[in-house]
Amino acid sequence: MTTKKPVKATIARSKGVMVNKSALQAGTVRVAAIQMASGPNVPANLAEAERLIELAVAGGARLIVLPEFFCIMGLKDADVVKAREPEGQGPIQAFLARMAKKHQVWVVGGSVPLEASVANKVRNSCLVYDERGKQVARYDKIHLFGLDLGNERYHEARLIEPGDKVVIINSPFGRIGLSICYDLRFPELYRAMPEVDIIVVPSAFTATTGRAHFETLIRARAIENLAYVIAPAQGGYHLSGRETHGDSMIVDPWGVVLDRLPRGSGVVIANINPAYQASLRKSLPALQHRFIQCQQITVEAAERRATVKRESPPSKKDTA
Repeated sequence: MTTKKPVKATIARSKGVMVNKSALQAGTVRVAAIQMASGPNVPANLAEAERLIELAVAGGARLIVLPEFFCIMGLKDADVVKAREPEGQGPIQAFLARMAKKHQVWVVGGSVPLEASVANKVRNSCLVYDERGKQVARYDKIHLFGLDLGNERYHEARLIEPGDKVVIINSPFGRIGLSICYDLRFPELYRAMPEVDIIVVPSAFTATTGRAHFETLIRARAIENLAYVIAPAQGGYHLSGRETHGDSMIVDPWGVVLDRLPRGSGVVIANINPAYQASLRKSLPALQHRFIQCQQITVEAAERRATVKRESPPSKKDTA
């Protein structure tokens, strides 16, 4: 007896970008992870992000996640500091809001450099926008990457001011847990999240650590939390000389890689199935079997605010 493989249609666009579009089943939601190889020019990066978002929308995605620092990969730290924005203002945040509203989708701006408490640093912030273009959540990266292999060194603490809150958001697609790149190595962060359905991990893994660990860590976080993981990444060579790993992927709660893109700009698309996830959690109730509770830092549960209708001002007669 042979098992039929899911039928996939392919959407091709310019520059060789391709999207595998699996058939949408009843009760499922299509999500997308975008892969880029960003440079130091913010407008150019936003133009590329817009092209890829449009490709994801054409593929039917309702939740689209961009990679870490999709808007800028600077030649030096000062480039990123120069591009930082106050929360709620600036061209990068305006772009994300416009994309979400224009296409009526949820957009996760993998990370954006926002103002920090000191002049020479940024907050590495994951921003979530709903289909109205409203920012509904913000997570500041907690764990800062450090690596010293002699000829390859990284020290994010010189540029980034860390956050101190775990953030989850209740969305139409389920409860989403927010994280960024190096956070992936710290499973206690995800254990601090009350039963999330989807985990997003926008990343810019180095080629060295990515080859060794990226897939293993992504699949582990999916399996141990019985959650879907959407992991968009930077993938390629950057003008600074840095090489990022890529291999953006979407993984299901059983650890199966649903779709992936090894290298270059493009879009990864897959369907998430809440009924399938619920059946796995019922069959293997590992989340209910936890014995050691995580001592967690503050958890912020974001809720999308309903639109409030403005009431007419009271008349002079009413206030007399």
